[in-house]
Amino acid sequence: MPQEPSPPSPRGSEPNHQTPSEVEFEQALSEVETALQTLKERYAQIKRDQRRQAQLQRRRELLKKELRSNSNRTQLQAELRQIKQQLETIELNLESHLFSWGSLQAPFWQAVRFGGLGVVIGWLLKSCA
Repeated sequence: MPQEPSPPSPRGSEPNHQTPSEVEFEQALSEVETALQTLKERYAQIKRDQRRQAQLQRRRELLKKELRSNSNRTQLQAELRQIKQQLETIELNLESHLFSWGSLQAPFWQAVRFGGLGVVIGWLLKSCA
């Protein structure tokens, strides 16, 4: 069976020739994919930290109960201190995911922009008065 000739490429004779807008679109798409992957990783880390935090809190409560009724206090106290340190580390990790420069960048620059504009308007009004 004879093959039909392929239709000519609308972009010209070069198959890999891309317009600047296509390059920009591919770069933007790549950035979005990277941001999505980063977001998925952060979400998974937060979920792991939350599960670990709940486990450590349950273990801490059990150890506190055992500490009241058991005579082996030094070992239990050492484990309680270790759990407390781990909980503090997890809480710090969870809090650091909530506040980052990226999430505060837009409000910061808006405050700078409009605060500066307010100062300029104030100076103009004072000079007119």
